[in-house]
Amino acid sequence: MSQILAQLHAVLEQRKQAEPSSSYVASLYHKGLNKILEKVGEEAVETILAARDAEVSGNNDKLIGETADLWFHSMVMLSKLGANPEQVLEELNKRFGLSGIDEKNSRSPQGE
Repeated sequence: MSQILAQLHAVLEQRKQAEPSSSYVASLYHKGLNKILEKVGEEAVETILAARDAEVSGNNDKLIGETADLWFHSMVMLSKLGANPEQVLEELNKRFGLSGIDEKNSRSPQGE
């Protein structure tokens, strides 16, 4: 796993035990999953808007920043639920080399 992802994951795990007033992440954990999901959704929208702006302006700086925010909050979500970035990287690795159509067809149907 990327060293920065591993370091960030370790910090996120430590923040689970911290007082909510001691850090932003500890306060998110304290507020619960719905607040974390709200932040993930907010950052996803901001990333989409930044991508649209980047296409027009040709400048990706805001897009990179918003994507970092989205990844960060997604990692908070994963950590809250007991998952980690290594699991996501393993899933991506499984999909590497598969066509998108084959990968989609390999998933079990949901809700059917």
